[in-house]
Amino acid sequence: MSTPFPVNGYVLVLNCGSSSLKFAVTDPATGDVALSGIGEALGQTEPSVSWKLGGERFSHPLPEGARNSDAIRFLVEEILQPADDLYQQIIAIGHRVVHGGEKFSESVRIDDGVIRAIRDCVALAPLHNPAHLLGIEAAAAAFPDLPQVAVFDTAFHQTMPQHAYIYALPYALYREHGIRRYGMHGTSHRFVTGRAAELLEIPAQKINIISAHLGNGASVTAIANGKSVDTSMGLTPLEGLVMGTRSGDVDPGLLMHLGACMDYCLKEINDLLNKQSGLLGISELSNDCRTLEAASSEGHRGAQLALDIFCYRLSKYIAAYHGVLSRVDGVVFTGGIGENSALIREKVLAQLCGLGYRLDTGANAQMRFGAEGPIHSSTDGLQDRPVLVIPTNEEWVIARDAARLVSANGSL
Repeated sequence: MSTPFPVNGYVLVLNCGSSSLKFAVTDPATGDVALSGIGEALGQTEPSVSWKLGGERFSHPLPEGARNSDAIRFLVEEILQPADDLYQQIIAIGHRVVHGGEKFSESVRIDDGVIRAIRDCVALAPLHNPAHLLGIEAAAAAFPDLPQVAVFDTAFHQTMPQHAYIYALPYALYREHGIRRYGMHGTSHRFVTGRAAELLEIPAQKINIISAHLGNGASVTAIANGKSVDTSMGLTPLEGLVMGTRSGDVDPGLLMHLGACMDYCLKEINDLLNKQSGLLGISELSNDCRTLEAASSEGHRGAQLALDIFCYRLSKYIAAYHGVLSRVDGVVFTGGIGENSALIREKVLAQLCGLGYRLDTGANAQMRFGAEGPIHSSTDGLQDRPVLVIPTNEEWVIARDAARLVSANGSL
């Protein structure tokens, strides 16, 4: 998936979360990563930065309470500047931004107007967009002469038709307040769509797939002719699939019941649905799929139930999206769980056997730790239903977009 660019150099990709900073220095033409790392526990008692450079791994503590800006400063002064050759080759900064609302259907160079628009979407992504703004500000201070680019999770889903993104609420709520389905993980769904087109030898503008991005956050997207036409996440990242700590779909009446009958305040309801539910809430053990799989194999009933519900909900969405698409060229599993959990893939495809999906158990077992390829079987003369495991690479998408916009504007 290499793409020629009229500029040479690397892009520093930043993904600022509320308590973390993921970073990578990526070659936009090849996807090669010269440096990668993460700042963790930011704003807490024991923050730290870990990174990989030149084949070696390093880690360093940060002062107590250090924030995103401190982590970026450490990245620049203690990691990048000492590696002067790499530092001098950085041509742009690319930022992952979760929510761009309706304003952005593609990546853009950051200016004051873009910053205002990201700030306007804070209410739609209160945990993410404020952190992104802090990261943009810190990166501008550290690299005042370099262009910055915003790549929005929501942008890929701006091709959804109205009947897919409008809620059955008074239309004035959409017209006056922008309340609608936006969807997330668009950068990941976009990457695997392009890669699936290559693997299946179908033109990217004609491919129809169902893409399942499965991690602590999870979403599934119906893609027709290379474009998103429906997705499971909604106004916020809470809607849709069961996730690590998020409930996904629930009866909206539950919210009134929690408030009126159980005295929950809005903050308690928000914490319940976003931080205490999902795999963690069902299992009463963990939000980590690996922990749950191990516990399930030892007979932990809560872990077994959590995994069953996770797979059941996902299989329902995949089956439903067959009704959205006129033709399904394949199903793609990606994200940390989708790429590495043979058990999850097996359970989901077993529930989809009525649609003609058959699993190659040997191939499925091999698809871990960056492996890529098909896991389906077309035995017994049944229709071939391609199922692919494709490791996502959002950093490469961000780097490519940043390099493209830098070259299009004719300046570095």
